[in-house]
Amino acid sequence: MKTNKSYTKRLRVTRKGKIIARKSGQNHFNAKESRKTKTVKRRSRVIEMKPKDRARFLAGSGA
Repeated sequence: MKTNKSYTKRLRVTRKGKIIARKSGQNHFNAKESRKTKTVKRRSRVIEMKPKDRARFLAGSGA
């Protein structure tokens, strides 16, 4: 099965196998948001993923 490229571009896999992603909704329309909201959105988050889903979405990426 092919790797879902659009999905893998949003993710980073650490050495220990954790999957880290950016928070959603931070690309544009940020002018009216408060400073606190922007700061929170800059943080990455760890994604919990079942082994079956990991194999499906990250098949050829070495994850």
